[in-house]
Amino acid sequence: MDLKRINDHVSVSGQIQPADIAALKAAGFVAIINNRPDGESSDQPAGAEIEAATKAAGLAYHFIPLGREGVSPDMVERTKSVLEGSAGPVFCFCRSGTRSTTLWALSQAGTMDAGEIIREAAEAGYDMSHLAGHLSRD
Repeated sequence: MDLKRINDHVSVSGQIQPADIAALKAAGFVAIINNRPDGESSDQPAGAEIEAATKAAGLAYHFIPLGREGVSPDMVERTKSVLEGSAGPVFCFCRSGTRSTTLWALSQAGTMDAGEIIREAAEAGYDMSHLAGHLSRD
């Protein structure tokens, strides 16, 4: 697991395994957002396996898959709701962390300065500069 910290409240990574949940709990995360649709790759665990391990560890689990259809306003609002409603750090994952970072960035539009969103993403290794126009909205 290659965890990348965006800020004190959110970190992202590529695909995780059910066995990774204990380490995420030990690291202080209180919620996990799965942004990867089931069945993208034959080697990925089913979302239900990740969900079961997450709930068994006492963490909140949220499934907000971002697939070929692209980002929807509902996905952005659901991400924002999870982040705002969590009383501690949130861990998000997809195949590489890019989709998770994209949803985080879009969920922060109007709350954070666009430049700050892009900078925090870049410091974690993700280029979100192509979203600048979407991040500047009020």
